[in-house]
Order: sequence, then structure tokens, then C-alpha cells
Amino acid sequence: MTNQFDNYRDPVEPRRRKGQGGPGGPGGPGGKKRRRRGAGAMDGSREERMVPDMQFESYYGKPVVKAPPWEWPIGAYLFLGGVAGGSSLLGLGAQLTDRPILRRNSRLAAITAAGAGSLALIADLGRPERLLNMFRVVKLSSPMNLGSWLLAGFSTMAAVAAAAEVDDLTGRRLPLPEMVRTVTHQAAAPTAGAVAGALGAPLAVYTAVLFGDTSNPAWNAAKYHLPFLFVSSASAASGGLAMITTPVNEAGPARVLAATGAVCDVAVTKAMHSQLDEVSVEPYHHGTAGKLMTWAERLVIAGGVGTLLAGRHRVGAALSGAALLAGSALTRFGVLEAGHHSVTDPKYVVEPQKARLAQRQRAGDTGDNITTGR
Repeated sequence: MTNQFDNYRDPVEPRRRKGQGGPGGPGGPGGKKRRRRGAGAMDGSREERMVPDMQFESYYGKPVVKAPPWEWPIGAYLFLGGVAGGSSLLGLGAQLTDRPILRRNSRLAAITAAGAGSLALIADLGRPERLLNMFRVVKLSSPMNLGSWLLAGFSTMAAVAAAAEVDDLTGRRLPLPEMVRTVTHQAAAPTAGAVAGALGAPLAVYTAVLFGDTSNPAWNAAKYHLPFLFVSSASAASGGLAMITTPVNEAGPARVLAATGAVCDVAVTKAMHSQLDEVSVEPYHHGTAGKLMTWAERLVIAGGVGTLLAGRHRVGAALSGAALLAGSALTRFGVLEAGHHSVTDPKYVVEPQKARLAQRQRAGDTGDNITTGR
């Protein structure tokens, strides 16, 4: 009887007979070992292949940090909020130094800028009721919530102060009862103007705090510089606007505010660019943001020099003020664009985190938040 395994042939045996796997073949002890292409020998006869340098990429091509949802209306809001805040502060100074034309123009500029900024904010939100939803609670830990209440309080006070100026411009023909008109001019407007002036600086700076409180790499890295930059930019813009609208004999405080704001704007920008690491500062130097920031600096310098040299002449004051306004606007849009650009490349998130990690490890800090450094 024939066994069913008698005709079985090992499929490996033919290869061995050809010297490919047997004891005397290249694969056996007596032959040469066959190397896989690209594999390094373990006996040191060849340099072992190293893993190539890898460039970090986010999962599935998605950004590490979500892109900010804010578009150009928010840039307009940032600029107009700064103008409103600076103008109210300038109006308070004019009120205290008895400069009626400067006071009137500053108050009207404050309420106009605040109103236009509110419209820009609503345009970005999409529906007006979304802005109203911010007033359901008071959340001290939320810069956005506090900023909404700040904008509402400022706008109310600025509107009361501006109402008295509009009443005077129309020859006191607004449909107001005489008693209301008297109270408005003698008590309400000065008090409201003082409160609006006190709220002006916080209004101009809270958006910088809001930006720095986000996880956006460009904004978070500059969180200690942006408040000073925004206040300086707002001072230059509001002073420049008053130089355009106010005769030079009453625009002395506006020239001082504009020149001071211009100097501080340039100084803070230089400090921010020099103190940030080379990766974190890169979004402010490249692309659209870099062009906007470069032109903003040029215009602010030109406006500041013009204010000092030609601010007492009507044409020179108007041109210098326009340059300062344009420079302030480009600064806000440049910061906004830098934030958008910084989320497009993972290195702006990962490399600063690695640097903070190494720094804290050298200092012996191994806490739970060692990666983010917060």
C-alpha cells in the first residue's frame, strides 16, 4: 500500500539544492549571508541605516490649534474700539482744561467709533442676538464677557455725553423737556464724560487681553506685549483723529497724545520683536501680516515725526493725523493676520512648547503642565 505522504516533496528542498538555503549556500553557515537592501549589518562591517529626520505634521493634515473664527470685521472692531477709548480719554482731558471744541469733537468721535465698532462686531457674529447673549451672565474669568459689559457701559456713557454736544450743535433743538435738557448739560454730560473717559483705556486694551488668553501661538506668545501695543496704537489713532477735526489752537493735548502714542507704539513693537523667540515672532514678519506690520510702523513713524514738526500747521496736522490713523488700523489688522498665519504650520505650536519644556527641565520643574509652560 502506498502511503499518502510518499509523493510529498518539500517546496523548500529545491531551493536548498540550488544553494539558496542549504548548508553550503549563501543562506547557510558555509555561505555568504544575503543582506536586505538598505539593512545595515550588525557586525559593524557596514554603517547601519539611521531613521531619517522627520518633519512634524499634524494628524490627518489638520492644524494643531484651531484657526480663529474672526475675520476682517473683528480687525475693524479692534481699531474702532481703540479710537473710541482714546477719544473718550481725550474728551475728558478737554473737559477738565476747558477746551469746548476738542471736547465736542472727541465725544462725538468716541460714540461714533463705538457705534461703528459694535456694528462690526455684530457683522462678525452674524446675528445681533448673539451679542445680547453675552449679557446673560457676568463671568469674571472671561475677557470676552467682561469686554461685552465694558462696551455696553462705555457706549451708554459716551452716548449721554455726546447727546449734550449734539444738542448744542443743533441750537438746543433736540426734542427734550427743558428740565431734562438742563440736567443733561449741567450734570449728566460731565459725569458721563468722566465715566466714559475712565473706561476708555480698558476698552482699548481688553481685546489684547482676550487675544493673549487664547491658545493661538502668535497671540499667546506676545500676551505681555499686546496690551501695551494696543494702548499705544489707540493713543496715536485718537490723537491723530482729533488733530484732523480740531483747530490747532485747541489741539495741543491731541498732539501730545498722538506723539506719545507713536513713540510708545514703535518702542513696544521693537521690544516685542526682539524679546520673542525666532519661531514665535516669525508670523509677525512674514506674509500678509509682515507687510501690514511693516507699513504700520512706517506710517506711525511718519505720523509721529509730522506731529512734532508740523503739528501746529493745519495741513501738517491733518496729514500726520491721517498717517497715525492708518498706521493704527494696519497694526490691528497685522496682529489679527499673524494669528491666522500662526495656526497654518504646526511648528509655531510644537517648537515653542519644546523650548519651554527644555527650559523648565533645566530649572528642575517637572510639574503636570510642563509641556505648555502655563
